[in-house]
Amino acid sequence: MSRLIVANFGVSIDGFSAGTSQDLQNPLGLRGPEIMEWFFHTRTFRSMHGLEGGETGIDDGLARDGLTGFGAWILGRNMFGPVRGPWPDESWKGWWGDEPPYHVPAYVLTHHARDPITMAGGTEFIFVTGGIYAALELARTAAGDKDVRLGGGVATVRQFLHGGSSTRCTSPSGRCCSVPASRFSRGSTSGHSATPATGRSPANVPCTSSWRERRRKA
Repeated sequence: MSRLIVANFGVSIDGFSAGTSQDLQNPLGLRGPEIMEWFFHTRTFRSMHGLEGGETGIDDGLARDGLTGFGAWILGRNMFGPVRGPWPDESWKGWWGDEPPYHVPAYVLTHHARDPITMAGGTEFIFVTGGIYAALELARTAAGDKDVRLGGGVATVRQFLHGGSSTRCTSPSGRCCSVPASRFSRGSTSGHSATPATGRSPANVPCTSSWRERRRKA
């Protein structure tokens, strides 16, 4: 069975992964981009936007690996766009323009039905109203022997973890861990408080300590 993978998911030291007040001008919420600063300078990110240059070190390797080799993606509705409630029309087709970076079927969790959207480059957005397990079943069927990437956002990751899924989490430090959902349902963080400095909901992903921090603790 293919694995459900969370990769390159930015988490602040106090356990938050998104800013508040997401809208068209702030896809990651207010101050949300600060959490993903490690990603923006990479060659992988710049090439996604048709730009040249960018760094090619460890961060770029992680960024590249976190976007390739998956057979399907699962996205929360906010990862698809800022539209809330029933779809007013079908004009919104995602944050990424005509060619999103997924290149495989991407299953979008929503309470409101919508016809699938086929995009350039192999991405197809399929809207799932049956909940996380329905989306996971569809994604695993589409992925075949490849893994399924859980793209977020925060609430979607927490739904899967609290719902009993065991998820392999890779952090921006390159450190990987496999954890059962029970640790997350008890509110476990990476040993730091979950007091919000900015953001809207704790990610509770215990993979945020850097490799160097883990070496110091060892």
